[in-house]
Amino acid sequence: MKTVRDYGVARRTALVIVLLFLFTCAKSPKASQTSKPSETPSGNAENGKQIFNKDGCYECHGREGQGSYGNAPRIAPDPIPFDAFTAYVRKPKGEMPPYTSKVISDRDLADIYAFLRSRSHPPAVKSIPLLQ
Repeated sequence: MKTVRDYGVARRTALVIVLLFLFTCAKSPKASQTSKPSETPSGNAENGKQIFNKDGCYECHGREGQGSYGNAPRIAPDPIPFDAFTAYVRKPKGEMPPYTSKVISDRDLADIYAFLRSRSHPPAVKSIPLLQ
């Protein structure tokens, strides 16, 4: 007999799988998109960090964009292309609320994107003694 908790875990697991699939699809360009790569605007990473925290992005994606199990995917340090990032933020497909240009301007999105790109990669597993 399954408990309510079992269904919650299954639901979160399914959500993570769907979000990972969506982000994977967004990272692989379609044939029609390969002819002209999108330009990534320059942004202010420090301002992006402030907006990321002020607007609550960290609540699901973590302070460094590392994501969390069952809540939100990793979005840093290698975010999806800027065009896909903007499109998803404006009209998300999952549980994330939409952030229209009235809430976060295009300039602010460019700053958030710069912040995400500025995050460092996690250490390699081989470099962590406890995991050896």
